[in-house]
Amino acid sequence: MSSGENSGGLMSSAGLVRYFENQDSRGIKMDPKTIVAVCVAIGFVVQTLNFAYA
Repeated sequence: MSSGENSGGLMSSAGLVRYFENQDSRGIKMDPKTIVAVCVAIGFVVQTLNFAYA
């Protein structure tokens, strides 16, 4: 293999690194555990309502 064949690897990943480094802080910051807990709670409410009215 010549060095010319593998020269695009670092360049192709450089855009992803730049994208993740430039994340702005204007969005809502939430802990992933909070999101999982909210999803479980919503699922529990849906299942409870399904059981109550079915």
